Amino acid sequence: MIPSEFSIGPIRVAPATVLAPMAGVTDTVFRRLIRAQSGCGLLMTEFTSSHGVVNMRKSRKPTKAFRYLYFEPEEHPISAQLFGSDPVVMAEAARVCEDHGFDAVDINFGCPVNKVVKCNGGSGLLRDLPLVETVLRHVRAAIRIPLTMKFRAGWNDKELVFLQMGRLAEECGLQAIAMHPRTREQGYAGRADWNRIAALKAGVKSIPVIGNGDILTPEDACRMIEETKCDAVMIGRAASANPWIFRQIEEYRAAGTYWRPTERDRYEIMRSYYSMLREKDTPDAVGKMKQFATYFTHGVRNGARLRAAIYAHSDAAVILDCVEAFFEGELSSAAA
Repeated sequence: MIPSEFSIGPIRVAPATVLAPMAGVTDTVFRRLIRAQSGCGLLMTEFTSSHGVVNMRKSRKPTKAFRYLYFEPEEHPISAQLFGSDPVVMAEAARVCEDHGFDAVDINFGCPVNKVVKCNGGSGLLRDLPLVETVLRHVRAAIRIPLTMKFRAGWNDKELVFLQMGRLAEECGLQAIAMHPRTREQGYAGRADWNRIAALKAGVKSIPVIGNGDILTPEDACRMIEETKCDAVMIGRAASANPWIFRQIEEYRAAGTYWRPTERDRYEIMRSYYSMLREKDTPDAVGKMKQFATYFTHGVRNGARLRAAIYAHSDAAVILDCVEAFFEGELSSAAA
């Protein structure tokens, strides 16, 4: 079963579950929504450009990096994820994150997106392990809070480097590592090979290994722990459509069964998220509402009709009214 907790240096993470950093998803509003559902041990920011973070400190104007790094007190413990390939800039960005109050810093060596890889960021660095080591040593020397990293298994099936990455993490003084076992070439296609997570766990002796990839249900999370012996699980895309998954995992860990959301629960979480976007005055609130309409209406009767209504409007208040009106009709019809 899922461990009740694990530690990243001095940080106690309980339960042993982590929200994966996801671009365009894990902003402060979504993270607080997840934390409010209970059960997630550690939150992570969207991956953020190290150059953007350094420029943020120099600029007097609000920047995208500032939005990415904003968090509320109830989000602790929380880790800031950075990407980049310049060791000096990465170290300075990590210091900014420490000064900002984050509990840990995580380095992204996993993003497969072309525009990131072309800048030698994300999974692009998996083909230059000497530079990976230099980045890790610079960042480790720059901060006092825990340093972790997330990476893919390798560039492709012929260039697997996850065991070397694990050894580098230990040698450079990191406190935990997370691996998505697909390669950069795979993107999100095919199956995540959990055998690679098991091999990494067997090869790493002194720090926790967090497993990530193809966890869609609490049963999947427990199966990953059983098959790989990893210390914790990281949930990504499944949390978008099912923000309750961390609560479900914790219930399954404790009792062997778990609660499943009703249509009313889906209405309430959709209303809560949309209301939080408006209260926070999120710059792209309407875009987020349309994006998350796809996630949150999963399994909702006549959900396509609600999505069409949301997509047709460009005013946040009107969209929220659409949600209220739709569910008022659907829930009344179901109760009749």
